Amino acid sequence: MSGRHVPSVRDFFALIDRRKTALLAVLSAASAVAEGIGLLLLVPMLAVLGNSSGPSGMLGSVFERIGLPRSLPLLLGLFVGLVIVRGVLNLFRLVTAQAVETGLVDRLRNRAWRALLHCEWRMLANMRQSDNASLLITSLERVAGGAHFLVSGAISAITLCGIAMAALLLSPLTSAVAIVGGGLVVLAYRRLRHRAAMLGEALNTASARVYAEVAEGLAALRVIKSFGIEEGFETRLRDNFIVQRRAERAYVRDVGVAQLLLQGCGALLLAIVVWGAIEVWHAPVATVLPMVALFARALPLLGQTQEAWQNWAHARPALDETLQLLAVTEAAREPDLPVGTAVPQARQSIKVERATVAHPGRTQPALDNVDLELRFGTITAIVGPSGAGKSTLADILGGLIAPDSGALVIDGVTLDNAMRRAWRQQVTYVQQEPLLFTGTIRENLALAAPGANDDTLLEALRRASAGFVEHLPDGLGTTVGEGGRQLSGGERQRIALARALLRRPRLLILDEAASALDSENEAAIAGAILRMREEMTIFIIGHRGALADIADRTVRIEAGRIEGGRVQE
Repeated sequence: MSGRHVPSVRDFFALIDRRKTALLAVLSAASAVAEGIGLLLLVPMLAVLGNSSGPSGMLGSVFERIGLPRSLPLLLGLFVGLVIVRGVLNLFRLVTAQAVETGLVDRLRNRAWRALLHCEWRMLANMRQSDNASLLITSLERVAGGAHFLVSGAISAITLCGIAMAALLLSPLTSAVAIVGGGLVVLAYRRLRHRAAMLGEALNTASARVYAEVAEGLAALRVIKSFGIEEGFETRLRDNFIVQRRAERAYVRDVGVAQLLLQGCGALLLAIVVWGAIEVWHAPVATVLPMVALFARALPLLGQTQEAWQNWAHARPALDETLQLLAVTEAAREPDLPVGTAVPQARQSIKVERATVAHPGRTQPALDNVDLELRFGTITAIVGPSGAGKSTLADILGGLIAPDSGALVIDGVTLDNAMRRAWRQQVTYVQQEPLLFTGTIRENLALAAPGANDDTLLEALRRASAGFVEHLPDGLGTTVGEGGRQLSGGERQRIALARALLRRPRLLILDEAASALDSENEAAIAGAILRMREEMTIFIIGHRGALADIADRTVRIEAGRIEGGRVQE
């Protein structure tokens, strides 16, 4: 992907719902405070249970100042109340966290899909679409997992801060030692987090290869079976899965090692702190026991924070890949059509003037200073060897791309980028491999003529020699299957032609559009197109069959240059 963009923290936070994130932070902080107060209540409770009249901690002092008795029922009631309050806060926190996580991923996926849909065709044509599909589906699911760990890690860190504050209030010196020790333990995992990021990148690459292998294999099943190479493709996919699983196993192993080390180091740190509190600082048992409870609660939170950080480092490459795609495709976004822009009508001519197009990585331009004029109501066929520039010229005529130099001129008006997009409303392109969308025949036709009634749809089908639809059991309601695969190639092609005719374009581009038809149906379609020549200009790519025979002019292109034209008698 050219123009590689290095994502920043600002790119990430721009995608987060700030109001919900702020609410989540408030709920997490309130829950942490409630938990910290609940743990501090252990000190006066232990003092009451031991019938001690000595120090009962900060909360005990607060009770004395406001005149509340240090009775066990009151302390237990406060403890239960705090647990209920914290439970309610955690419920709202859980719902808010889920909204933050899904909102981030949905915003990313919608933005990426919109960026691809509105990107310039030349940029899209140079992309491997299986990589984009893998990103939209697989990579963004990993981003969703990473967002979950990021949010849960932030919650654990906030809760850990609340417990640390409670511990500092209970025993500042002991807590300071524990906090410094915990910080050193977390810093010791920097190498593992860096390794997690590297494994995340490796998993991105492996997942993209698996997706590409599956997509290409499914699209080529007929070829695979006809060549008898099933075992070879089975081995290729299996090898790609092995690479993917190897990266996943390495990451799981690292997470396990991190947890093992953290638990061991945490237990050792806790033992040292407790020993120091009793043997060195001579802290009372009523203080040491709540401190042990605080540290016992903090240790798994420290582990959760470290694991979440490591998981986020592993998922971050998937987010970076998505942000890079957004940067490239949004930079190549087609300009929006200004309100009130007049759509070119092409009542006189469509001209390509001195058009040159060069593709990256090729020494010879796809088009080299090409001039071509299509008079309204004429049929022009263009012929030439594969790679001569036929499709590139058709893309310019249809407004899909702009030439590097030169211009597309409609009725004497040179089109800028916005006008070029408007011109596409007047163009219909029927490609060599007919494309139908999953759904019914009616739904596919309605893409070209929303709101058209069934009589109009059936008339278009008859004109495209697709009258067979009327004899199907479900007629227009017949389901075509994925990509129209429940129909034959010829049937798909005729329905695609009918859809093109429904749009009533000013320019109709036919790319070998009758290649899957028998001679009788091809002749019928050629007759229908001849009858429509008074309504539109027709540009045919291909030199065989009835469609090429009806052309008023045949133009040859080779090595990106127009060689001449022939006006048929």
